[in-house]
Amino acid sequence: MKKSSYLKRIIISFCLICLIIPNLQAQTKKLKRPKSRVGISSVDNFVRESFDLYDKVYRYDGYAEAGTPLEDEDIDVLEDALEDISGLTDSAPDILDDLDGAGMLKQGKATLQINRAKKALKYSLKTAKELLLGERERDTKDDNEDNTSHKDDTNEESDASNNSKTTNESNDSSEEEVSNVSDGLEVYSKYDFVPGDKLIFFDDFATDFIGDFPSKWNTNGSGEVVTLNKVPGRWFEFKQGYNTYFIPNLPRELPENYTIEFDLVALGVDGKTSSAAHLEVKLEDNNQFRTGKDFAKVEIPFVQYIVSNFRVRNRINNENTITNNVKADIRKAVLNKPHISIAVNKERFRVWVNEKKCIDIPKMVGINSPLKAIKFHITGFKEEGKERLFMSNLKVAEGGEDLRRKLMREGKISTNGILFDSGSANIQPQSLGIVRQISQVLMQDESIRLNIIGHTDSDGTDATNLQLSKSRAAAVKEVLITIYKISADRLSTDGKGETQPIGDNKTTDGKAQNRRVEFVKI
Repeated sequence: MKKSSYLKRIIISFCLICLIIPNLQAQTKKLKRPKSRVGISSVDNFVRESFDLYDKVYRYDGYAEAGTPLEDEDIDVLEDALEDISGLTDSAPDILDDLDGAGMLKQGKATLQINRAKKALKYSLKTAKELLLGERERDTKDDNEDNTSHKDDTNEESDASNNSKTTNESNDSSEEEVSNVSDGLEVYSKYDFVPGDKLIFFDDFATDFIGDFPSKWNTNGSGEVVTLNKVPGRWFEFKQGYNTYFIPNLPRELPENYTIEFDLVALGVDGKTSSAAHLEVKLEDNNQFRTGKDFAKVEIPFVQYIVSNFRVRNRINNENTITNNVKADIRKAVLNKPHISIAVNKERFRVWVNEKKCIDIPKMVGINSPLKAIKFHITGFKEEGKERLFMSNLKVAEGGEDLRRKLMREGKISTNGILFDSGSANIQPQSLGIVRQISQVLMQDESIRLNIIGHTDSDGTDATNLQLSKSRAAAVKEVLITIYKISADRLSTDGKGETQPIGDNKTTDGKAQNRRVEFVKI
């Protein structure tokens, strides 16, 4: 009986070994993430993010090995990972430049970790492409070779790590924190963005209670209206979540020509911020929390340790025609309350960050594409709340046409695209795209003279608003004279205060319409 029981245990043990050992072997093939840091910020971030992406792709590779089909959400994650992998791979030569001046020991350790990260990226790039194409077959030979080489790397790295631990700690503590709040904005004398002149949607969250989710928005996640101690107004804080979208409740479909503008404040963004930290702005054919058949989207990067990419991607009639990464250095801009401007003119899609045009794609939006919604989504920000993103002053307006031709054709234009600081005549610099176009009309035809007329909403007293409207008209005149060198005798000014409203002063949208400037040929 005992012999039979003993034999039974042996058979069970053998079966368990047959089942478990293949899985254990599959796990040992995985590349090992370095356990210690080098102490060079760009290297440490490069290695960490390379292995974050590697872990993500490796997990999906396991799905393929087990025969588990990928869901739509898995495909989206892999496509985004593929873009991140390409961006990190491109940044590797720049990372190597950061080793100059470092000690020999630290250079050696950094080189080992960079090489390991590059192997992880090479695997991730190849595997992600094969998974997306449905052609993935696990290459165990490469895995075993990588695993063997990393045993040697780990031993060498361990020795280097012990000798450089103190240096790493001192480097970490001495990293300089960068301010995240604007302390002044430049004058955008060559800025060519022209906002739409027929307001569709506006929200500065002025009517929302602090701590509440904004009343004119929808989400499948969470967010709240807050105030910030160094910037005025109310701000909507996005809360990060997988596939979480924030959708303003637009009153109608998006037209052929329209513009989108908003301000951002990013807190906690520094040299350790992930290259995957993006704000996605997505124009889509539905206002639900699912991907539609038609969309156009851009992802604005917040990474600081490398020059990153804007990701642009579209879908027209359920077919992706554009998937690309566009490099632009906006690292300083995103730390200083950036103003984002987007213009859609039929198929053309353009994006500015402050005065810098970063994206200009002529065939991004499908002809007659039924786009209905604007969706915001954030990803890659640290989950523990160190990195936070806020938005305010979202404005969506129809138009964005060439005001020069309209002024020449009709002899007058009215625009609410020239923005001023609240209660003052200080022109916000992102408004200069309009003023620049007015100057070009005056330069082209020196016989033209203009009357500039300011209008306000009904907040405040009649007398205060009348004076404010006159001061704002005078401020526009001053910009035309000082920046664009227009002769003062060709310009006159007036102000009407709140006496000629074109919108309902009881609503946020109506007030935004009433705050406007007119240019009339004399």
